[in-house]
Amino acid sequence: MEENYTDETLIDLADFFKVFGDPTRLKILLFLVEEDEVSVSSIAERLSMSQSAISQQLKVLRQSRLVKFRKDGKSVLYRLCDEHINKILTLGMEHYSELM
Repeated sequence: MEENYTDETLIDLADFFKVFGDPTRLKILLFLVEEDEVSVSSIAERLSMSQSAISQQLKVLRQSRLVKFRKDGKSVLYRLCDEHINKILTLGMEHYSELM
């Protein structure tokens, strides 16, 4: 590890990885890897959860800059913030699969 990482940087990085520690958020993120861009109602239906519960998790993911959204009429569509998030999730799943 490079010695020039500040404590603040390491704390921010730890907080970034904490967001991945919730199974519901992981399900949402992995669904976005598969589907690219989806509505709250589609996520709620896929995960068999209420739209309000999904919205709460999406708020955390937005604040952590893991997802972004756009409005399409009355619908709000979510997608991963960038390709880095996709890579992190894909590498995590590959690593887990190798351990099994």
